[in-house]
Amino acid sequence: MKIVHLFAATAIALVAVPVVAADTGSFSPQRLSQHIQTLGSDAYEGRGVNTRAEVKTIDYIVGQFKAAGLQPGGEVVNGQRQWTQRVPLLQSEIAGDPMVTIQNAGGGMRLTQGNEISVRAPQNGQNQIRIDNAPLVFVGYGVSAPERSWDDFKGQDVRGKVIVVLVNDPDFEGGEGDFGGKAMTYYGRWTYKYEEAARRGAAGVMIVHETAPASYGWNTVKNSNTNVQFDIVRKDPAAAHTPFETWIQRDVAVELFRKAGLDFEQAKQAAKRRDFQPLDLKSTVSATANAKVETITSHNVVGLLPGKAHPDETVIYSAHWDHLGIGKPDANGDNIYNGALDNASGISHLIEQARAFAKGPRPDRSVVFLAVTAEEKGLLGSEYYAANPLYPLSKTVGVLNTDSMGLNGPRRTSVSRELPNSTCWTT
Repeated sequence: MKIVHLFAATAIALVAVPVVAADTGSFSPQRLSQHIQTLGSDAYEGRGVNTRAEVKTIDYIVGQFKAAGLQPGGEVVNGQRQWTQRVPLLQSEIAGDPMVTIQNAGGGMRLTQGNEISVRAPQNGQNQIRIDNAPLVFVGYGVSAPERSWDDFKGQDVRGKVIVVLVNDPDFEGGEGDFGGKAMTYYGRWTYKYEEAARRGAAGVMIVHETAPASYGWNTVKNSNTNVQFDIVRKDPAAAHTPFETWIQRDVAVELFRKAGLDFEQAKQAAKRRDFQPLDLKSTVSATANAKVETITSHNVVGLLPGKAHPDETVIYSAHWDHLGIGKPDANGDNIYNGALDNASGISHLIEQARAFAKGPRPDRSVVFLAVTAEEKGLLGSEYYAANPLYPLSKTVGVLNTDSMGLNGPRRTSVSRELPNSTCWTT
């Protein structure tokens, strides 16, 4: 993981950048509102990846990029730049409900999908989950960051075990770590927890959900993780994913710790210190599930405004176009997760930023407007672009990302993590 400088920015600041660069009258609240109302309407069905809503969403963004005055900035096919970049993804969906049980000295505990636990479809290259009495161990925040003098594992061998971890960074709620406090680093994201566990050969991960450090409630976890899952196509998917990737409710964790003779809050406070030591939870977990796994193709949408003085150097403005799509009905019977805030609002900013820049004066460097796919599934469109850049990373000098759900402050995106020469902002 390459580390880059990350500076805080607000949504207002992001909007203000092109206003200064162009005409102060370029931004129209009515246009911004209309984009949000359109993309966040039921007609766009929550903008799920690999659905008919993806086609509709891409058509809308391309049409708006064209109207704004951009050129196609995507991949080259038969000598012609396209408006998109194809993103191959592994698609995995659990068939039925997984069976998950925890055994300890106090007996058995059954965890039901969507209630006590949220089990993700397997993304380690297998079409099933089979965990048999794997020991549970609490490893704090599950972070190994030598450059920040932080190690939650302390030499603990977690091969074949399921680790229980806290979400966010060790200093989010006042810990000793040097992680920027409320500004979540990549170490705080659930994707990192899964990756680190896989690197260490763990059998699985249980992330303890708490609303404030997660920045969203349990319903978001449930709706995001109990439906179709995606990942970029990897040569060795098991190197990035354990067989068993889950979230559990805080109450489940409290009970799990209690039956091990431990206090959850005391353990959490200990995890905020550098001298934290992993804790044996004196329990085992077993899980079974079957899944349908296939490879599909999604798309990033890319518009380009060539620079006048240094066209070979690029600045990227990005936002993700996807949301959760159609899922289980809520208490009112509504099964469309519209995503007006997350992230139709970000796409509306992207479109209007493009309009303002195109109106002039023309910037010195080329500006790439990148609407990425599958952010909700783990920043996948961004990760794919970083691994398969359309414009050289060595000449990408800045990234400004807009995600209106950044409630914990600035976060490093997959694009920004891979751009060694860039200064990156995100909201």
